[in-house]
Amino acid sequence: MHDQNYILELRGITKKFPGVIALDDVSLRVKRGTVHAVIGENGAGKSTLMKIILGLYKPDSGEIYFQGQKVNFKEPNDALKMGIAMIHQEFSTVLELTVAENIFLGKEITFGKTPFVQRHEMIKRTKELFTELGMDIDPNIKMRNLTVAKQQLCEIAKAVSYRADLIIMDEPTSALSGYEVEQLFKIIRSLQEKGKTIIYITHKIEELFIITDEISVYRDGRYIKTLPTKETNRDELINLMVGRKVAQRTKKESKKIGAPILEVKNLSCKDIFENISFELRCGEILGVAGLMGAGRSEIAEAIFGIRKKNSGEIYINGQKVVIDSPSDAIKHKIAFLTEDRKRSGCFLPLSVRVNICIASIKKFCTLAFVRVSKTIEAANKLRESLQIKTPSLEQSVMFLSGGNQQKALLARWLLTESDILIIDEPTRGIDVGSKGEIHQLLHSLAEQGKAIMMISSEMPEILGVSDRIMAICEGKIIDFLETKDTNQEQLLLYCTGSTQ
Repeated sequence: MHDQNYILELRGITKKFPGVIALDDVSLRVKRGTVHAVIGENGAGKSTLMKIILGLYKPDSGEIYFQGQKVNFKEPNDALKMGIAMIHQEFSTVLELTVAENIFLGKEITFGKTPFVQRHEMIKRTKELFTELGMDIDPNIKMRNLTVAKQQLCEIAKAVSYRADLIIMDEPTSALSGYEVEQLFKIIRSLQEKGKTIIYITHKIEELFIITDEISVYRDGRYIKTLPTKETNRDELINLMVGRKVAQRTKKESKKIGAPILEVKNLSCKDIFENISFELRCGEILGVAGLMGAGRSEIAEAIFGIRKKNSGEIYINGQKVVIDSPSDAIKHKIAFLTEDRKRSGCFLPLSVRVNICIASIKKFCTLAFVRVSKTIEAANKLRESLQIKTPSLEQSVMFLSGGNQQKALLARWLLTESDILIIDEPTRGIDVGSKGEIHQLLHSLAEQGKAIMMISSEMPEILGVSDRIMAICEGKIIDFLETKDTNQEQLLLYCTGSTQ
């Protein structure tokens, strides 16, 4: 019998892929009108479970009940028609279309039964939707011209636009900073008041206690336990997720920081940022903090040669250098870990080994031939040291979890032996067990003398990992802060320009 208090029930779900059991007799029960968290480390089976709910994957065994009815969705459109929508961690936007066109993609408003689209009506309704959600985004702008954070907000708006009864949110705050996260939480509370149900997937433990009612924990493809949020705590959840104790993130002890290796002077990019000047020293981790649209990622892209700058100079070890492309930056021993691993980081169809070795391919070549055995040896060492979970180095990187894709990208740049590392959102989409490992790795690299510029939307991460903080607001540097003398509230004031 189905309990009408539950909008969704999954019973005995099993899903196998070649060489791996992704889900092993898994269950999930979600109460109506609640925010139900689904948590676990990368590889726990969360995304696979959601794809089965949507009809993207067919389970090998098990049953799904939605609204009291046994269902067997063959494709996401079937789930949408029944009232299930999902915000994916990896965006499904079409970059060359406008915001309004993306919101109405697949459900365009036409003139009667003709194929002609009513663009003005779509723009009008998009504006109404954004007003309802408290979003300030131009419906006419192309998605390509939006920051990753604003693309994320558009994905959220698109899911809400379906007026679904159940909305699945997969890492919805991964690209958002403090202010935007609170904006999302307001949207979720508003949806809940209207009787909607939310499945909320996140690696950010602190969010669970703010927004969720119940939490289901998964580990290694198995269901572990469901707990009321009010009756659990951080330590219990982490222990259930990873099956071991995880060390708390702590601030680094004071260490010797060397001379400046990178100097940026008066770097400007029209309408994005202006007069950016700073030094990055050997052995230092410089945190870059700011809200959505502050220009953090764009500054990094200009330094690495991805984005064209209008003015400014870059010096390495006191020598002026010209960086007009990523290849120029790599020659000067600069590495850049992008915030958007899917679109501008990973080569998704290629193997884990190729993704790790591709930026250093010349070191594995003899004449015109690649010494494959050497690439295997190098990639395997990094797989072990970073604990990249993959059945094989020849596995296509697209089949890795988001966190393991991120680790593969980090491995790529470690292999280049760069002196300067620009890292944008290093732990975006990475579980709590791996997060501490990444932070320790950054500390270790700094201790080896590497200079690290770390951009993060997570203020606890900025405060816990950085030596100094560069606070940016609306494309301008507000101030440089010593981590030891700064707390989260003070940092937020600088990032909002409230100290001026």
